Amino acid sequence: MNRLLFIPVVLVVLATSASAQTDAAVDALGKFSLSQSVTALEPSNGILSNSISNIGITGDSVWIGPYLNVTGDAGDSWEFADTPQLFGTQNRVFSLSVNGSIIIAGLGYNDLANDGLQTAAGFLVSTDGGESFQFRSTDRYLDAPGDTLVQYGASELSALDVIVPQQSPPYDIEYDPSTSTLYAAGWAAGVRRSTDLGVNWERVVLPPDDLDEIFVDSTYDFKIEPRRGNLGNFNHMGFAVHVSGDGTVWAGTPLGVNRSTDGGLSWKRTSADGTSTGLTGNWVVAIDERVHGAERSIWLATWAALDTGDLGGRNGVSVTRDGGETYEQVLVGERFIDFAFDGDRIWVAGRESGLFYSDDDGKTWETIRDFPLASSSEREVKVGSDVLSVAAQNGVVWVGTSDGLLRSDNGGVTWRTFRVEVPLHPESESELVPDVETFAYPNPFSPIVDQFIRIRFEVPASGPVDVRIYDFRMNEIRRLPVETRDAGVQEFVWDGANGDGTRLSNGTYFYSVKAGGKKVWGKILLVE
Repeated sequence: MNRLLFIPVVLVVLATSASAQTDAAVDALGKFSLSQSVTALEPSNGILSNSISNIGITGDSVWIGPYLNVTGDAGDSWEFADTPQLFGTQNRVFSLSVNGSIIIAGLGYNDLANDGLQTAAGFLVSTDGGESFQFRSTDRYLDAPGDTLVQYGASELSALDVIVPQQSPPYDIEYDPSTSTLYAAGWAAGVRRSTDLGVNWERVVLPPDDLDEIFVDSTYDFKIEPRRGNLGNFNHMGFAVHVSGDGTVWAGTPLGVNRSTDGGLSWKRTSADGTSTGLTGNWVVAIDERVHGAERSIWLATWAALDTGDLGGRNGVSVTRDGGETYEQVLVGERFIDFAFDGDRIWVAGRESGLFYSDDDGKTWETIRDFPLASSSEREVKVGSDVLSVAAQNGVVWVGTSDGLLRSDNGGVTWRTFRVEVPLHPESESELVPDVETFAYPNPFSPIVDQFIRIRFEVPASGPVDVRIYDFRMNEIRRLPVETRDAGVQEFVWDGANGDGTRLSNGTYFYSVKAGGKKVWGKILLVE
């Protein structure tokens, strides 16, 4: 399954700036990228992030992002791929494809030097089930300067050369084992494909905004140009991609969904038309296929599109059972980001709205907004946490939230929780896991990405706990509500805002925890 991580902030493409690419660098790329590999998975003390944006299942293995964590025993133990392209960098997994022994992660990061623009950072590819990974950089994924002509059948089309990685992260990827083709939906980079697992890439030519369909054996004279300001095409910006079991390639853009039945050469686009048998909206952010008995259906999550006119549409889910000729609309008005199917059960990740499920083919729906725990030893998920991803298989469902990973084997009645585990007093102290009285995680902390930070501390005896936040000059800027807590390890959460609810600027902040007559201090680095 393919999963997207973040949502682009703007519809502006930075595609014409000069880059430092050289022919020598491009020629050396293959040798450079293929030589960087990880020889083995490393054990980890649980998952490595609480914001679980991607989940993929193959056999007994469950892979999650934004780091490449994997478990093969239902979460009892975890490993991670200790790649230099993830650890010690800003990079995170933006998309994930898990297909048998082929594991592929699309990498990206928030470029703080460029207003936090989400930026492509390459791909990690494994052909041995995750035992080793090879890195593919963005050099061949993006265009070389001056690469402004694309051959499409008999037509030679002009194209905008997208040469900088900003606003071109792989929001969605899909590997088609039947053709050994890897597709990536990269926003400003559009939709691209590779037949050698990401070593080389080519543009996928989609219809411009003023054409509903294109055929590879016809002649055209339009420009391949993603939208930037008032120029270019919304339909040349890629956000979701999927290959169904019958070989149809589906590509979601801000102007609808495109489908191809000839391997991604000829395309027909469907956009929202305001009718009850059309798409709920134009901005297609997720595509997945349900196989139930003899029926195959394609499920699309749409968001109200930005700046695409009156037909931008609405949030919701659109379902087609006839290959894209007509659509049913369900859950209109809600924003969704991921799907999972397991027997009669349909799961939908509702981001801010919670987790939805249906047992009658989408006719009626139930919602899970809080997650009852399987035992008293489990730690609760913060109320209001975003639901970011979902995957299901053989009666077990995994759910990624902004406050940890969840697993249920009884249809969502009760849940087991997984969260970053860093002990206050480890058995063996090290530079990475020191013996401390309190700590906060994730740290550095981004309110946009992480939503909130957890402050962990140990309460010596049952009683009131007072947590306060200070700026660098030690001015008190926030006092969290005083709560009575039991003795033992406890946690408070902070959303990065002051007492008035105003989000704070980047910088260093301090916090104090007072409990049982004892006060301890910690430090937080807030970075957007």
